[in-house]
Amino acid sequence: MEFTLWDILRNLLLAARWTIVLSLMTFLSGGIAALLLLAARTGGSPLVRKLARYYIELFQGTPLLMQLFLVYFGLPLVGMDVPPWFAALLGLTLSASAYLAEIWRGCVEAVPLGQWEAAAALGLRRSRQAQLVILPQAMRIAVAPTVGFMVQLVKSTALTSIVGFDELLKTANAINNATFAPFSVYGFVAIIYFALCYPLSLVSRDLERRFAARGG
Repeated sequence: MEFTLWDILRNLLLAARWTIVLSLMTFLSGGIAALLLLAARTGGSPLVRKLARYYIELFQGTPLLMQLFLVYFGLPLVGMDVPPWFAALLGLTLSASAYLAEIWRGCVEAVPLGQWEAAAALGLRRSRQAQLVILPQAMRIAVAPTVGFMVQLVKSTALTSIVGFDELLKTANAINNATFAPFSVYGFVAIIYFALCYPLSLVSRDLERRFAARGG
């Protein structure tokens, strides 16, 4: 069976849809989990802060590939049926939440301490201090590293092929096995990843300019 360059590109573009969907779902679920971790790291009891720190250090200190393997092969040992898409989403979410929580914690701590003191002088509770004074400033700082992590997340989806998720790289491997044209196949893969990631960098710059124009 012969494949034209268009056949190769068309199939890769179809597979890229699942890379995009997985990236967006992971960013959403990982972001929600990261907010909970951020709250635990900055405002919880000493025990809660310590547990959150251990969680973050665990997932930052171990390879993502190993985490995916543990999810995919470990959960069935306790009686859970784990389809590849769920293993991919859960593994990436656990990792993303740890990194995003630390990124956002650093941005919160980058806000001058005097801002907390000024908000407290107004009689605001700590939660209202964070909501009205600290977080709007931290968001401006967080734009670039958060989008930068999103770029990394898109590229990390390639590892989910190892647990059988049909994303871009897994499809590329299958096409390469059928066509024996690695330069064309993986050249298209590189172009597609660049097309997905480069606009995110442009969005980051645009948001930074907008925040700066507003006096951030």
